[in-house]
Amino acid sequence: MTRILIKNAGLITMNANEDILKGDLLIDGDRIVSVGPVVPEETADRVIDASGRTVIPGFIQTHIHLCQTLFRGKADDLELMDWLRERIWPLEAAHDAESIYTSALLGIGELMAGGSTTIVDMETVHHTSEAFEAIAKSGIRALSGKVMMDKGDEVPAGLKEKTADSIQESVDLLEKWNGHDNGRIRYAFAPRFVISCTEDLLLQVRDLADHYGVYVHTHASENRGEIAIVERETGMRNIIYLDHLGLAGKRLILAHCIWLSEEERQIIQKRGVHVSHCPGSNLKLASGIASVPQMIAMGIHPGLGADGAPCNNNLDMFQEMRLAALIHKPANGPTAMNARQVFRMATIDGARAVGMADQIGSLEPGKKADLAILNLNQFHSSPSFGTDPISRIVYSAISTDVETTIINGKIVMEKRQMKTMDPDLVLKSAEKAIRRLMKRTGLRV
Repeated sequence: MTRILIKNAGLITMNANEDILKGDLLIDGDRIVSVGPVVPEETADRVIDASGRTVIPGFIQTHIHLCQTLFRGKADDLELMDWLRERIWPLEAAHDAESIYTSALLGIGELMAGGSTTIVDMETVHHTSEAFEAIAKSGIRALSGKVMMDKGDEVPAGLKEKTADSIQESVDLLEKWNGHDNGRIRYAFAPRFVISCTEDLLLQVRDLADHYGVYVHTHASENRGEIAIVERETGMRNIIYLDHLGLAGKRLILAHCIWLSEEERQIIQKRGVHVSHCPGSNLKLASGIASVPQMIAMGIHPGLGADGAPCNNNLDMFQEMRLAALIHKPANGPTAMNARQVFRMATIDGARAVGMADQIGSLEPGKKADLAILNLNQFHSSPSFGTDPISRIVYSAISTDVETTIINGKIVMEKRQMKTMDPDLVLKSAEKAIRRLMKRTGLRV
């Protein structure tokens, strides 16, 4: 196994004490074995001089749609339901195997280049195996699943499934990919949201998730129109309905959770449900601002996610951290959502959301070697003297400050050069693919 030594770095550990150290970090295979103490260079196969650099745990994005990366800029300035019906669903229905693969690589390249090392990904109805192939090739750590949609009068025919087919395809994917590469890739059942899923499907997902011990990843309470439909069809609000079905629990990840009642927040807290806060997406779609400070006060610890490229329009954790730190202050005061709280959301709280806090989310001996090396010696993030380094990252840094990204002990980007994909090929393939999909749908921007 390769031993990589990172020398002379600033180390933001995010361990229990949130120690910030100056020293060395040693990786042996896929694990961190030493953090802080000086390590002789001759003990390593590869030495990275990180003098003047900052090493952080890799970011954990708790809600992403890789299948939508090709749609960046193709669905601007719409609210959620129109965004889905008029743009996203037709484009998703037009996907082919090659376009899914390309869309996934395009998104993963952006994510890894910005220091994200783990994602919770929701694909579309078809060709999900190609997305898993892209995830496997790239080296990113992922919890991913095929979206499930067996209901909805306005769902395109190309996306609407039969319940039995949706279940079978999901189980087939799970049995092929869950645990791949020593657990780097895991499967999650992904019913899109309540209004596109029958109760029968949701109940089967509950039972299968319990049987296989895997996560369920879905959207909930993102938009008031969505909630009105759920209430009309079920007589209950979103989270109450999911709890009624027995889905609310520690292996449920809910994206957004903007419009919650107090009863729903109590269910999330009591059941240990995980929430993904997606501020960029929520602002762009005019969905609203989630009550994250109130959730944190209750002991709920949301993670952060960029959502999809057509509702953001990027997959940049630095932007999500800055937004999460800023948008809650007008209503909750300037001390709300301070930089350290937000950095926790992007790292160790994200690890908790995916059930891997003992494996990722901090720089500690024994944990997986998922990390990013930043160069903060920039006009926009200087001077450093007298400044909390976490404040520099949350409020000042940008994604191009990431120089090197390591996942599972493997260098996937070094000095801004991608190591597991050819950027020029991906970019050219993306242009060809979106032209094909736009022609197929007849959509114009």
